Amino acid sequence: MSTETEEKYERYYVPEQSHWPIVGAIGLFLLAFGGGNFIQQTTGKYGNEGSMGWIIFAIGFAIMVYMMFGWWKDTVRESMSGLYSSQMDRSFRQGMMWFISSEVMFFAAFFGGLFYARVLVMPWLGGEGNNAMTHALLWPEFIPAWPMTETPGGTTTTAMGAFGLPAINTAILLTSSWTLTIAHHALIQGNRNTLLNYTVITALLGVIFLCLQVYEYYEAYEHMGLTLGSGIYGSTFFMLTGFHGLHVTVGTIFLIVMSIRVAKGHFKPENHFAYEAGAWYWHFVDVVWLFLFIFVYIL
Repeated sequence: MSTETEEKYERYYVPEQSHWPIVGAIGLFLLAFGGGNFIQQTTGKYGNEGSMGWIIFAIGFAIMVYMMFGWWKDTVRESMSGLYSSQMDRSFRQGMMWFISSEVMFFAAFFGGLFYARVLVMPWLGGEGNNAMTHALLWPEFIPAWPMTETPGGTTTTAMGAFGLPAINTAILLTSSWTLTIAHHALIQGNRNTLLNYTVITALLGVIFLCLQVYEYYEAYEHMGLTLGSGIYGSTFFMLTGFHGLHVTVGTIFLIVMSIRVAKGHFKPENHFAYEAGAWYWHFVDVVWLFLFIFVYIL
């Protein structure tokens, strides 16, 4: 590329028009609509036993995978072609920071719901304060203790213990943050072998975490009676851990893609924000899990 072209792109670069945003919007709509419908079907609410929610969700998921693959491919091609300037690098960094900020608010809403149920609703149902009549009329036998393993309708469940698979998964995610940090420092230092090895190890740890969480869900549904329909404890448990699992899935895909790119010789010590963005996201997912482990499993 000529010096004149480099200066042009350094001053300002506008990416070409793309159809990927509308494809992503359609995929997200189908994900949200299908997911909500599927949850209603799973919990037996509103008579949706014959719902097509899971099919719509699967279609939305497939569209999102197609969109991410295509959009990332275009972005990688533009980056490897030398089109991006320091201004674009700053734009990407700001975009990733805002994205992670929105994710913080997303999980804050669910943690807020958990806090509301445990700290406010539970004492109210137990007759605390001026709610003695509420307790007497709605559920006289209710004992305000968390986790709430029995619902007013008589559904009983078993609480998920912290020291078992959850503790193992916590150790796995903490280890993955360590291995990813080693890989990132290796990239900065130009050590390609260490970079590739530890990036692959981090991706494998993500896969192991997901497999163990699937097994945990199987145990919950088959042997513990802990389901989405087993009261506020079950719903908050699966909403928080399930959405976190979805984020781990995205992060693991991110790590796999980065491993492939590293193997192909992509990323340089002075130009590797795509890798850095993946590291930011993975560390964020790890921090969220620590809060989950404390407030969902232990307390």
